[in-house]
Amino acid sequence: MAIRYPNGKKYTPPTSEVKKRSIKDYSFSNRGKTLEDEIDEANDFYLQQQLAVIHKKPVPIQIVKVEYPSRSAAVIREAYFRTPSTTDYNGIYDGYHIDFDAKETESKTSFPLKNVHPHQVDHMAVVAKQQGICFLLIRFSSIERYFVVPLEMLQNAWGRMLTGGRKSIPLSEFEEQAIEVTPSYGPRIDYLQAVRQILP
Repeated sequence: MAIRYPNGKKYTPPTSEVKKRSIKDYSFSNRGKTLEDEIDEANDFYLQQQLAVIHKKPVPIQIVKVEYPSRSAAVIREAYFRTPSTTDYNGIYDGYHIDFDAKETESKTSFPLKNVHPHQVDHMAVVAKQQGICFLLIRFSSIERYFVVPLEMLQNAWGRMLTGGRKSIPLSEFEEQAIEVTPSYGPRIDYLQAVRQILP
């Protein structure tokens, strides 16, 4: 399915957005997954254990063209984003509203800020003013390291970029200021352990 932005650019969602997920195991050996798959597994685990209720937000689209290859199936061939997406996930954890976005980079040394959109930073700032807990969950895919980046750290790096500074966050800053999530068992990416450290 191709989705077209108002500016004409196309976006094809990954198959993980449309396939049905089954809750099976959360073992460390369950490799080869995307960050989204790993977060979905974690969220399923949190829900099963009644620890949190966190879901991926649906993408608001306007369907333009649909084909019917069979009587019981419809395939969306063209659609437009109705509004810019904000963050990928939100929900409730320990009485707090959780709102975050997931990002990946293949770089081994830094995270490019071009991977974050201005409206996402603005959205998280507004949510934080209402006492929500906002952050980025970033995966350095080449070195298999994961970090929860508190909003304050992101805002500092963003402000630095806007005033002519570097356009990325070096890995050294992640190691100093972010909270690393070490892959483990049940679930593999237990990001709520890091989130607990940024709760008020």
